[in-house]
Amino acid sequence: MNQNTIRSVTFISFCLLVLWLIGLGWSVGEYYAGKPEKIPEASIHSNIKEDKNEILVVALGDSLTRGTGDETGKGYVGALVDEMKDKSNQSVKLTNLGINGQTSEQLRKQVQEIEIQRQLQTADYILLTIGGNDLFRGGQGIEDLEAKAELEGIETTYLKNIEFILKQIRQVNKQGTIFFIGLYNPFIDLAEGEEVSKIVRRWNYMSAEVSASFSKIVFVPTFDLFELKVNDYLYTDKFHPNTMGYRLIAERVAALLTW
Repeated sequence: MNQNTIRSVTFISFCLLVLWLIGLGWSVGEYYAGKPEKIPEASIHSNIKEDKNEILVVALGDSLTRGTGDETGKGYVGALVDEMKDKSNQSVKLTNLGINGQTSEQLRKQVQEIEIQRQLQTADYILLTIGGNDLFRGGQGIEDLEAKAELEGIETTYLKNIEFILKQIRQVNKQGTIFFIGLYNPFIDLAEGEEVSKIVRRWNYMSAEVSASFSKIVFVPTFDLFELKVNDYLYTDKFHPNTMGYRLIAERVAALLTW
């Protein structure tokens, strides 16, 4: 093979190598074209339960959710969970997110928090007790409201908050059963007790109407439980239930559970 032939073969080989490298570069560029610089992270929420046999209960709301006034410290939430453990072969896990003094406006903000939504998403049962601090303002009563228009404004705001809260819960958890606990009248034995009872009954009716527009929400009345012997079931502050009062609420919710 002469020198010219060797040069020709070398030149052709070099050209083919350059063409191959160009083709490889084009192919790699096409593969990665349009891809994001960073792969999106997985959603913070997960529908997978670590233990499928575990019942998850999440409680939201105010001091009634926390069990204020119950000497055992359980409240209706703890008493209900004990009942569930007794009647079910499954383990029961409780997350109590209640806050003393919480209003519907504050709960509206709470259910938008990422960690709260994470807790709610996998719950089998959601317990909700809210509204007492909106209406009674932490035990002050409602007899000193300046005008009926003021009460109507409080009710309107409360109902809007409740609708938002229930929508928010349903966005992250479509299957869990929600038990929405109604209000009782702790002032029924006072001079203005009859008028307050009318207001509470209307309040409960409107709350039940809002909750009725959502699936798997059970409104649980408690007004009648305290109506005849209110002082027997109230703590020394004459506002929160005592141990017996919370037990009545827990038994009513337990009666609505299906096993």
